[in-house]
Amino acid sequence: MNALLLTVFTPLAGMLLLGTLRSARVAGWLNLALCALSLAGALWLAADVLAHGAVAGDSFRVDALSVYLVVLTAFVGLTTAIFSRPYMRYVHEEKRVSRGGLRLYHSMYQGFLFTMLLALTTDNLGILWVAVEGATLATVLLVSLYRTPAAIEAAWKYFILCGVGIAQALFGTVALYFAAQHALPDAAANGLSWSALYAVAPRLEPRVMSVAFVFLLVGYGTKVGLVPLHSWLPDAHSEGPTPMSAVLSGLLLNVALYAVVRMKMLTDAALAHSATPALAGHLLMGFGLVSFLVAAISLQRRRDIKRLFSYSSIEHMGLMTFGFGVGGPLATFAALLHMLVHALTKSAIFITVGHATHISRSQRIERIRGLIRTQPAVGWGLLIGVAAIAGFPPFGIFTSEFLLLSATMQAWPWLTIPLMVGLVVAFAGLFRAVQPMVFGAAPPGQYPVRANMLPVILQLALVLLLGIALPGLLAHWLDQATQLISGRHLL
Repeated sequence: MNALLLTVFTPLAGMLLLGTLRSARVAGWLNLALCALSLAGALWLAADVLAHGAVAGDSFRVDALSVYLVVLTAFVGLTTAIFSRPYMRYVHEEKRVSRGGLRLYHSMYQGFLFTMLLALTTDNLGILWVAVEGATLATVLLVSLYRTPAAIEAAWKYFILCGVGIAQALFGTVALYFAAQHALPDAAANGLSWSALYAVAPRLEPRVMSVAFVFLLVGYGTKVGLVPLHSWLPDAHSEGPTPMSAVLSGLLLNVALYAVVRMKMLTDAALAHSATPALAGHLLMGFGLVSFLVAAISLQRRRDIKRLFSYSSIEHMGLMTFGFGVGGPLATFAALLHMLVHALTKSAIFITVGHATHISRSQRIERIRGLIRTQPAVGWGLLIGVAAIAGFPPFGIFTSEFLLLSATMQAWPWLTIPLMVGLVVAFAGLFRAVQPMVFGAAPPGQYPVRANMLPVILQLALVLLLGIALPGLLAHWLDQATQLISGRHLL
């Protein structure tokens, strides 16, 4: 429990402390130090789970499904903080953010990490809902940080759409509590405990669970960015500060999908002997495939670089959702691995995008040209990151997509055709935009920057290594999580 408290409540303390700290320089370093401390706690917590199994107590629970996401969240939070410190200082020097705005940014950055870590470690579905809502509020403040009309509009759009979505999730949570009334002997105390509900899931009322899952999928699916609930995501990415885009795309979408998967596990068990045992899986497959195809097509005509990669995030979240919907050990393992490698790759890409927009002083794709000539590290970082996110071998995304295609071919052979078409269309859209940004003729007036590429190198190296060979420890965690979700071992 000490490791759990250190991991989760370090960002909470940091949020309160950074909200009162006036020195921008000290705040940047303190933000980084707090993220490092939280990562140390996450690694300690992972060691406890490895040694003793699930860590539980006082409405908290960390098992094989959540432990690697906890470490991933803390790790990407740290690497993004490394990039964030000089980047936000530059934004402040450019007069885009006031000193008070910087204080708000650092405070909400820690608050954002706190809500995500709380969502991943709680055993209480009510607290999970509160944590996801807290992440929404923190993100709204970060999206509106620049206080431009477009940023304010994007923040309001995000707040309204995700507010409506999270209200649907609340209704679904209430319906889930109602379904537990006759299945749990002490429903008043444990009616929202996920572990208690999972133990009696076959006895949950199937009709109520069907209704509950639909509302939960719509609610948390809004945060995942599933089509047609996705329209907030490109605006939030394009108008907020770039470090926020890195953690939003790399982490928050994963947390929302994690919540959906937890609910699917309960629903599958409750509906196992009903007339529609695969309802949850079919809904996830439908939403996932539509999201994947719509996002792949939408990549073709983007003119804003951050919007381009926001649609790439929707595409990959659709793939993961589809994988969890297909079910079975192979598809589930592929989706879990894809959550990991996508988060590492996409956050690295957004860090590179931050440097690219700094060099060109614009987010417009047609104004970002010749990066390899003007700033080779940034140009190569963007090119390699896009190669990884497009599924080039031997990067980890190629491995997870190959496994997902293999599982789909076994379970739903005809669906491999739209998947393959979507992957080709997405590949074309990405490289159509990125090729001139990297290799085109550099326009006059670009500004050299001191790019800190350490987070990019570290994360893309990890994605490459994960594509070549999975470490035994990670494979063990993913296999245990696969067994928990699908009920069967893969390895």
